[in-house]
Amino acid sequence: MALKIGIGGGVPSFRVMDVISRANARQLALPPDAPRILRMEVGQPGTPLPEGARRAVANALQAGDVMGYTEALGRRTLRERLSAHIHDWYGTSIAPERIAVTFGASAAFSLAYLAAFDPGDTVALAAPYYPPYVNIATALGLKPLIMPCGIETAFQPTVAMLEALPEKPDGLLIASPANPTGSMLPPETIAALARYCHANGIRLISDEIYHGLTYGKPVASAATFSDSAIVINSFSKYFSMTGWRIGWMVLPEELVRPVERLAQNFFISVPHISQVAAEAAFDCHDELEANRTTYVQAREIMAEGLSAAGFKKFSPPDGAFYFYTDIAGRAADSAALCDRLLDEAGIATTPGYDFDTARGGDFFRISYCARLQEIEEAIERLCRMRY
Repeated sequence: MALKIGIGGGVPSFRVMDVISRANARQLALPPDAPRILRMEVGQPGTPLPEGARRAVANALQAGDVMGYTEALGRRTLRERLSAHIHDWYGTSIAPERIAVTFGASAAFSLAYLAAFDPGDTVALAAPYYPPYVNIATALGLKPLIMPCGIETAFQPTVAMLEALPEKPDGLLIASPANPTGSMLPPETIAALARYCHANGIRLISDEIYHGLTYGKPVASAATFSDSAIVINSFSKYFSMTGWRIGWMVLPEELVRPVERLAQNFFISVPHISQVAAEAAFDCHDELEANRTTYVQAREIMAEGLSAAGFKKFSPPDGAFYFYTDIAGRAADSAALCDRLLDEAGIATTPGYDFDTARGGDFFRISYCARLQEIEEAIERLCRMRY
């Protein structure tokens, strides 16, 4: 008799992780003297853990500090630093008691969904979107309401789109800067969405993990405009700490204890050593800003290079480190194009299907968070390809 497979068995794959696996396998199969695979598929900074954080970790280990459990919501000293960081960046006062330290942003989304919604509830979001938004929601029994967006709204949702939905959603998820497009919501639009959600009983979740990596446009946090919003952030991107798996949430007061209880049972606590590194990373401002300056250069190189390779239709990203690029005239399908780029040019990229199941065949995402010399080499390879 066949055994049952639960609801999680039907959750779609996170395609970029499959691309990572395929690129890893291809790299291993190459002869030692072959050009290496250029990794443009994932948003992993090419910069290391900041020097001050490395020293803090080394000192803690050298001293023999016990790296044990912490409180489920994180060490008090880290939550206080996060509170100060939020005030420094946005001028918004958030008590440390409303901040939860999480296993990266990924765990934060699971905690947010479970604390704020019931199975069958609906969560609205714009397409294209970061795939786990939908996949995690689906695994937890929620119903995503997808709002197709185009370049005319910078691939971002509006209050008008919410009002046009056939039913009022239970939640709205926004991202600014967004993955995969790098587009941003103006502060006044975030404020309007926050006010609309609060007035209509819609729980707002704001993904702000690319804050710090923006290129000229004003940045705002939903926490500034709404005490009922859930704000999710991470040390992975601006702070170059992807593998340390640590993020944070700003929570409405009524959700602090539910999230704490969930975190106690799911995770016990975020690794102590990651919290030590994260706390020290706040003292590495100069190094982190130098990294951001490199991304500005990389963005310019990638924009010029994509155009030179014939990929001329894209919206220059306001933040993050991706180009979501129209493949018109270059290929008929993004999955086939990405396969060719990996097999023939040795460039790992991500097909648009990961971010928009309906329209993703017309786009692919390429990241520019690798080292500058790797980006330049990728452009040369793109230009040599025959499409």
